[in-house]
Amino acid sequence: VHFTPARFEQTLLQWMYNIQDWCISRQLWWGHRIPAWYKDGEVKVQVACPGDGWVQDEDVLDTWFSSALWPFSTLGWPESTELLERYYPTDCLVTGYDIITFWVSRMALQGRHFTGMRPFKKCFIHGLIRDEQGRKMSKSLGNGVDPFDLIEEYGCDAMRYFLTTNATPGQDLTYSKEKMASSWNYINKIWNISRFISMNLKTNNYQNEEIDYNNLTSIDKWILDKENALIKAVDKLYEDYELGEVARLIYNFTWNDFASWYIELTKVSLNNPKHSINTCAVLKHVLIDILKLLHPFMPFVTEEIYQNFCDGSIMVSDWPKALDITFDPNLIKDVEKLLNIITAVRNIRAEKNVAPSKKIAIGLETAAAEYQAFLNEHQDFLGRFLNYETLTIDEKISHDHATVVVVNDVNVVVPLKELINSEEEKARLTKELTRLENEVKRSINMLNNQSFIAKAPVQKVEAEKAKLVEYQNQQLFVYPPSSNNSQCHPSAPTLFW
Repeated sequence: VHFTPARFEQTLLQWMYNIQDWCISRQLWWGHRIPAWYKDGEVKVQVACPGDGWVQDEDVLDTWFSSALWPFSTLGWPESTELLERYYPTDCLVTGYDIITFWVSRMALQGRHFTGMRPFKKCFIHGLIRDEQGRKMSKSLGNGVDPFDLIEEYGCDAMRYFLTTNATPGQDLTYSKEKMASSWNYINKIWNISRFISMNLKTNNYQNEEIDYNNLTSIDKWILDKENALIKAVDKLYEDYELGEVARLIYNFTWNDFASWYIELTKVSLNNPKHSINTCAVLKHVLIDILKLLHPFMPFVTEEIYQNFCDGSIMVSDWPKALDITFDPNLIKDVEKLLNIITAVRNIRAEKNVAPSKKIAIGLETAAAEYQAFLNEHQDFLGRFLNYETLTIDEKISHDHATVVVVNDVNVVVPLKELINSEEEKARLTKELTRLENEVKRSINMLNNQSFIAKAPVQKVEAEKAKLVEYQNQQLFVYPPSSNNSQCHPSAPTLFW
């Protein structure tokens, strides 16, 4: 039997190699009755009653005797059935590390004894679920979490997604309300994505046309290339039972690449009659593949959304396959660069507190003629996401009095006058300087107070000294001294400490 993680094989082998007798009798109301018979001090072990006067032992065998039979008894054993022939040995057992020596070992023993074969090919080991303080859940501590309460609040899929994706194989999982809520938010995001796509399919009168791979935009090629890479990576990780990594990759693709970028970018493509139907086809294709990849984690919502777009059940549909198409890697890099340029301008706006609605002048400087052509071809996208008043794409753009951000081999240039209102900035800096002057005075007065110096802990005094130095440095940053303005700062009182 091959274990994942492999180290747990040693747990089983160490127990097997040092096996000890164990008490097999239990005082339970259910179980396999112990086949021991007593009469006049004599004992017989057999299934049938030996005769008159013999009394069977009232105890039952421990639980693991019956549960160890599960892999083959459920398939019709001891009869030679079609199900037994088809499904035994089973493919993979999923269980916790705490019952390897109880359940896994007994199944291995009885499977070999009664069938001559291992009961399963692989054994995937997971950890225990602990409370938010890392303690094992128990009745005595009263720290258990009722799954029905979680289902009532978040739904089955959110709980299932949290449990299957928030721990690495063999490691314990710490329960977290925040992560449960995050799982619910993720599912809600997928639902909203599907609603947006459904609305646009109807708006564009999409009739389930197939993707025309000869009419793909560069943005279409980018998302399909990303999806190809996702499917290949996810297939490998699913095979290795790296469920957390599977979930992380699908999440990043769904939330970032698909929702945050591609869907937003299609708001341009959908307005172009030449590309609108094909864009709808790509949107549906990628959404359906996301649903299939996520189905093992969240079966209910993926089934519901799938049936809103396709006939039949998602459970009997084909698993996603990477397209047998190789997209130009240089084109994919060009699109990535375009997205990075958009991000850079957004960051500049955020840093300078410039509203996205305000039109600004933007320069994109690159010596690569091919990329200049690419940017010019994609001005519709740049216009929507950069909201520029003027856009200059050239080999050389002045950097004087401008903010410049380097994106690969492209300089994003935004003149400062576009970002700063001089009067507002002057008022802000004056207010900040006044605040810093007051903080400096307060700090100096405190440090000149001999009672404070004598009674306060050393750490507090040192912390106040550090604050003073920081305030004075900030003063210099806000209003640096110059030969023409040497009196810009008030004279500091003499410090006695």
